[in-house]
Amino acid sequence: MHREIHHWRSPALNKQMEIAVYGHYGTALLMFPTAAADYLEYERFHLIDSISHWINTGKFKVFSINSINSEAWLNNSMYPPHRSIRHGQYNNYIVSEVVPFIFDHCKSQVPIITTGASLGAYHAANTFFRRPDLFRGTIAMSGVYDLKAYSKGYYDDHIYFNSPVDYLPNSADEKYLNQMRDNKGIIIASGQGDYEDPDASRRLSDILNSKGIRHWLDLWGYDMGHDWPTWRKMLPYFLEKF
Repeated sequence: MHREIHHWRSPALNKQMEIAVYGHYGTALLMFPTAAADYLEYERFHLIDSISHWINTGKFKVFSINSINSEAWLNNSMYPPHRSIRHGQYNNYIVSEVVPFIFDHCKSQVPIITTGASLGAYHAANTFFRRPDLFRGTIAMSGVYDLKAYSKGYYDDHIYFNSPVDYLPNSADEKYLNQMRDNKGIIIASGQGDYEDPDASRRLSDILNSKGIRHWLDLWGYDMGHDWPTWRKMLPYFLEKF
């Protein structure tokens, strides 16, 4: 499998950020790591191996990026408004730096699908829902889509506009909603085993249904816990459906 590592000092974040790229061709798959993990997490836990067929056959080209969760909502010693601002800077990094990098690396404006597990699922879904003009779909696995679950009671405009369960119900912009309706695929998946929260996926699905946004809610069995064996089965399965 072709593999490259790229990095640069991000103007949006004022720090070095890395990206691992797997494959040569195909629809771009932008991967957000779990919790406070890094850009090589999906490789270490063999999720990249589990989707190698789709990479090697040129169906998907994978871009696995770093997180800054430890500098935002997972940093309980940080002043909450500063965590909120840092999250906004990360959003800016994705749009103003990662997306242009993907287009340049692919030599065209390829469709970009976001994906991730756990906290990465939240970022994948939120990134798509905020900018459906830039992203064509999302595969969110085992996520919670209410940022208040991480802000520990703190609430401001950044929280509102980064909580899909808050801003999506209030959206009345038909152009914006139609961009989501005209997607390549929205998959909201969860196991129902240990440490999973399938109700979070059901809640998001209900909101999407109320807006007429087609999607696939897929709840796996009670033997599927919040862990890597679940995600190593889920992601190849969903990529095959794409």
